[in-house]
Amino acid sequence: MENALRPLIVLGGAILLTLLVGYLVDFTLRRADARHPETPLWGLLRRCRLPFQVVLLTGSLRGSYRQTKWQIIEDHEAGIGQVLSLVMIGAGAWLVIRIASAIVESSYARYANTSHDRARVRRVRTQVTLIMRIVTAVVGVVAAAAMLLTFPQFKAIGTSMLASAGIIGIVAGVAAQSTLGNLFAGFQIAFGDMVRIGDTVVVDGEWGVVEEVTLTFLAVRTWDERRITMPVSYFTSQPFENWSRGGVQMTGTVFFHLDHSAPISLMREKTKEILDNCPAWDGRDWSLAVTDTTPNTIQVRVVVTAKDADDIWTARCVVREQLIGWLCEKHPYALPRIATSAATLPPDGQWPERAKLDGRQPRPSEVHSNNADEYPLQDGGRDLEEAPRTGRG
Repeated sequence: MENALRPLIVLGGAILLTLLVGYLVDFTLRRADARHPETPLWGLLRRCRLPFQVVLLTGSLRGSYRQTKWQIIEDHEAGIGQVLSLVMIGAGAWLVIRIASAIVESSYARYANTSHDRARVRRVRTQVTLIMRIVTAVVGVVAAAAMLLTFPQFKAIGTSMLASAGIIGIVAGVAAQSTLGNLFAGFQIAFGDMVRIGDTVVVDGEWGVVEEVTLTFLAVRTWDERRITMPVSYFTSQPFENWSRGGVQMTGTVFFHLDHSAPISLMREKTKEILDNCPAWDGRDWSLAVTDTTPNTIQVRVVVTAKDADDIWTARCVVREQLIGWLCEKHPYALPRIATSAATLPPDGQWPERAKLDGRQPRPSEVHSNNADEYPLQDGGRDLEEAPRTGRG
């Protein structure tokens, strides 16, 4: 009977102790979260309940599993202890990461709620994201090293590994030069405030919003929902546009190529009317001016402002669409045209003289009498009235 009760007492006691302590800790955190709703830390720490219970259970079993006095456990005592140690180390690393994540997220949430500078909030968000990735990587490496040290074979070869650590480090540094470059570039982006999560950037001719920043790559979500993944070293070695740098407000332009007779003053009035009814316009500034002219057209530039990149795109499209529609409906003469007209003939009898002045022999079609109506000239089956339209006379 004692051989049967002892394992039940050891296992059951460890499980009951784990459940009881886990419930008490969760209850305490829940009460603290209800009393202090302005501090999200206590609610975030409740996510640590599962790894905490795993650590507590494996720790209890690691210290008491020999008391079961089972023959199968005594025969595999070293292996069971090894497994429990590995599980406890892994669960401990899981618990440390959860606690660090709760502290970092709580600090960021409190800062985001109290700060009115959205650019600084995005900067802090980028930094805490990279900090959490660094903490996770460090804790994972330490946990893996601790697990390896539980094996006697690794302890025996530890001395020889330390002796060759210098050579291995040099070889690894050369082999992982690109990875290390991206790693340090990630630190530079995080703490150099070059680009932040939520910034609107233009890279390789594509504009989008920075969606994710890691220690090795950066993801940009384009306007058509594509994701451009680029190494972070690109942003430290190549020029790129950051439309959110120094503020998210933007100024956009719309160009029109119109006829010289375009009603500029009426276009100004219509542009103001369009912007007044456009929610994307922030009301800061606008203008319409003739910025260039050619022999056939004039260039009209409309300048509008908006609070961010998305709204400036919308405002430009609205102005372009509605102003063109208004011109087509109300002032079609203002649209660009190809000017064509019949050529004016010189007075009668001057074509041969002009040809001689140009240093060439007059063509037969250019030699005609003073009365072209009486002697129509043939030129490839066409009379003189059709010649100007061909550009030959």
